[in-house]
Amino acid sequence: MDVDRTALGRSPMLFRLQRARPRWGRWRVLATAVGIVAFTAVLCWSMTRWPNYVPFSAYIPVAVVAGLFLPPSMLALVDVSVLLAASYTVFDRGILASLLAACAILGTVMVIMFWVATSRARLGVQGNLGESMLVDLRDRLRLQGELPELPDEWGAELAVLSAYGDSFSGDFLVTSATGSRLELALVDVSGKGMAAGTRSLLLSGAFGGLLGSMPVDRFLGAANSYLLRQHWDEGFATAAHAVIDLESGEFSLGSAGHPPPVRFSAGSGRWEVLENDEGPALGVTEGLSFPRTVGVLGHGDALLLYTDGVIEARNRDLRDGIDRMLGTAERLLGGGFEGMAAKICAAARAGETDDRAAVLVWRR
Repeated sequence: MDVDRTALGRSPMLFRLQRARPRWGRWRVLATAVGIVAFTAVLCWSMTRWPNYVPFSAYIPVAVVAGLFLPPSMLALVDVSVLLAASYTVFDRGILASLLAACAILGTVMVIMFWVATSRARLGVQGNLGESMLVDLRDRLRLQGELPELPDEWGAELAVLSAYGDSFSGDFLVTSATGSRLELALVDVSGKGMAAGTRSLLLSGAFGGLLGSMPVDRFLGAANSYLLRQHWDEGFATAAHAVIDLESGEFSLGSAGHPPPVRFSAGSGRWEVLENDEGPALGVTEGLSFPRTVGVLGHGDALLLYTDGVIEARNRDLRDGIDRMLGTAERLLGGGFEGMAAKICAAARAGETDDRAAVLVWRR
């Protein structure tokens, strides 16, 4: 297919460089394959010359390295050469019983590594690039949830604990700070742990783009429309959206099927649940409204948003979970608000069986 270079906005030289990269990648794969075959030949020669010093098991790391760095088509050829070398070693040594068993083990390792290489090729990645991509995506998800630097009279803390200690979580936070306005969206994607991680990665980028770029009362509606367009089988999510004016302390809260936020009042010294008419979960149906609640955070006040993993427990009502969470928060008040979000998540009755997240914003 002809490519319009002008439409791509690239100079001819840059276009040639971009075209050359895949070709260099093929040469690199070929060089890796030749290197592995050459090393296998040296290994085979060493085994036949010094059978008492070079063990047959030295072939296994060769098969593992080939599976990690070669595509399936090239891997099959390299594996055949390794097996031929191993077979020659078996017959040269003449101890068939033990060495044939070792060959069977080597063949098993090759089959496993071939399956790994095929899975990576299906994703369009090669070698250890897949793991690097996942690490990068995980770090980007965490970076989007980092709380911005706040004025001296404000403090904030985020805690996210994934189910069973997985690297990815179905709970995530996206933030936006514009002038004196702090905007937060705490989202809980259906599923948990690794199963919900891919959806979290996609939604965090999309919701992060929506946050701060549209009127406050339209954010949840836009997020709902975006989620509906994905047509996922498990496509729903809940979200709590908060906007805080860092000068006046005024806040606005919206909820989409999310547990009710909690506010600490320094005047009464108590936590109170901000009951309001919440909207439906995101991704369920189109065209519904998402009511909002407004209030003011005075000095010494705090606002807590959390996901259902913090309060849910099997055979227990959510109200019991909220009361238990507030009891934990009451006990922690003596030490101040710092560190409270992490301790609330850690004290959740669900334990490691569910994702847990909490974000706490307070005014000094």
